[in-house]
Parts: sequence; C-alpha cells; structure tokens
Amino acid sequence: MQFSFRRVRSIASYVASIALMATVLSNSLLAQEAAVKSENLLVKTWNALGAMYAIIFLIMSIILVALVVRSILAVQKNNFLPDDLIQGVDASLNENNAQAAVELIRADESFLGQVLTAGLGKLQKGKDAAIEAMQIAGESETMRVEHLLSYLALIGNIAPMVGLLGTVQGMVESFGQIAGSETTPKPSELAGGIEKALYTTLFGLFLAIPAITIYNILRNRVQRYIMNTGNQSEEILEKFQSFVKSQS
Repeated sequence: MQFSFRRVRSIASYVASIALMATVLSNSLLAQEAAVKSENLLVKTWNALGAMYAIIFLIMSIILVALVVRSILAVQKNNFLPDDLIQGVDASLNENNAQAAVELIRADESFLGQVLTAGLGKLQKGKDAAIEAMQIAGESETMRVEHLLSYLALIGNIAPMVGLLGTVQGMVESFGQIAGSETTPKPSELAGGIEKALYTTLFGLFLAIPAITIYNILRNRVQRYIMNTGNQSEEILEKFQSFVKSQS
C-alpha cells in the first residue's frame, strides 16, 4: 500500500506539471495571437487609409488631444472667479483697507481680476464709466478664451471634410477601375478604393464627434462663468463705491 500511494502521488505530480506547462503554453500562444491580430489590424488600417491620410489623421489626433488638455486647464473656475480673490477683497474692505483690496485685484490675473482692474481705474469718473470699462475688458477676455476654444471647433469641422475627401477619392479610384476595365472587375480590385472611402469617413467622424462635443461643453461653461463674473464684478464695484462714499 505504501508503494502504491507513493506511485499515485508521483503520477499526480507529473500530471499537474504537464497541466501547468500546457496552461502556460496556451496563454503564451493566445498572447502571441492577440499581438499578431493587433499588428495586422494596425497594418490593415494603415494600408486602407494610405500613408497620406494616415499621417494627416495622426497629426490631427495629436493636436486634438493637446487642445483638449489645454482648453480644460484654461476653463477652470479659478481662472474666472477665484474664491481667494473674492474673500480677500471682502476681508480688506471690511477692515477699511481699500488699498490692500486694490493691490489684490491688480495682482490677480483671472477674468475677474482683469475686469475689476479696468473698472477701478475708471471709478473716479463715475459708476457708468467704470462699468463701461469693465465691459470692454470683459469682451477682450471673452474673445481670448473663445479664440482658444475655437480651435476645437476647427478640428471638428475639418476632420469630416478630410474624411469626405478620402471618401470621394476612394470612390473615384473604384469607379476608375470599372471604367478602365473591358470586363467586369473582380470585387477584390474594387475593395481598395471602397475600403479607403469607408476608413477615411470613419476616422473623420472619430475626430469630429469628440471635438465638437467637448467644444460645446466648454463653451457653455465659459458662458456661465462669464455671466457670474459680470454679476460678481458689479457687486464688488458697488462695495468700493460705498466705501469711497463712506470715507468722503
């Protein structure tokens, strides 16, 4: 019995080793097969698009990612309505220290800081002159932000046009095969142009849809921040005006 038990245990260990080796080998083969498929898909996509369109879409993709990151960083609340500035101005005015509040505003580079700096510079000429100065500064800052976001819209508009150009070119190539052949061409001879037409349209939409979506989301956020900044700047301007009146 003792000999049989050892023999069974030895056989079981041998079988387990074989099973483990088979599992490792199958996983390795599956990984290699997936890598080959991935490589084939990349090569197929490159060949379908053609070198020119592949490079164009690659460059547009890199530019789009960079623009999205830059726009998201630019459209932050602290760049429009920084809480530190509002709280600091209120605290300084409550302490009857208007000079400190003015210095805080002039040192701040946010949307609110630029608007208030323009308004305070004209406050001595009256409230109407100060509000007009703030409106001019606000329009200038708004144009700067919208100019940045407009590049997203540009990518969203150009990408489908590039895709459409590839579509037309691919269909022209396919119909050229038909027109130049005395007999009915094989489907494989027409597949190249049709594949280019479909792939360029696909990649154009892949770029355009997120670009336009992100542009509209960020633009709506900017409009909301601008409206809140206008209201907040008028409130702070009235506080300065009340402070000046109380000191006179």
